[in-house]
Amino acid sequence: MFKIKLLILLLISVFQISCTGKINKNNSFGIGYIGDSYEGLLLKNTLEANLRGFTIYNQQSNLIIDGSISHNYDTYITNIDNTSQRENVTTNINMRIYDQKLECFIYSYSEDISQFYIYASGTYFLSNKKAQEKIMNDNTNFLTKKFINSIPADLNTCE
Repeated sequence: MFKIKLLILLLISVFQISCTGKINKNNSFGIGYIGDSYEGLLLKNTLEANLRGFTIYNQQSNLIIDGSISHNYDTYITNIDNTSQRENVTTNINMRIYDQKLECFIYSYSEDISQFYIYASGTYFLSNKKAQEKIMNDNTNFLTKKFINSIPADLNTCE
């Protein structure tokens, strides 16, 4: 049994190493203005942490990432009896990479993701806010990693 657990852990670590090898480390990126106030600040911090983790962050780089983030909320009822309300949280990011040498945008990325949670009654309002914050944080982290993984290796031409 111990050997099986060890082999599973080895397989997981090999898989994680193979997934991180897809990041292009030839370019380094700085971070410019990320809009939308508090959510923009969270996106900027998440983006900077991930770029530092992949060792491709350099604030003096000629490639500057800027963008924006938005969250939309929608409540809907999912069953015939109207007893289960859910709130859908949709997160959208728009990111662009600007090359200061070429003086143009060389890459654009736009993506959205949505998740929902079961809406509790008014007495449990705090749990609704916590669920909403967790979903917004999870969506931001996921979209940031997806953006970094989508950056092409060749960033030499303007759009």
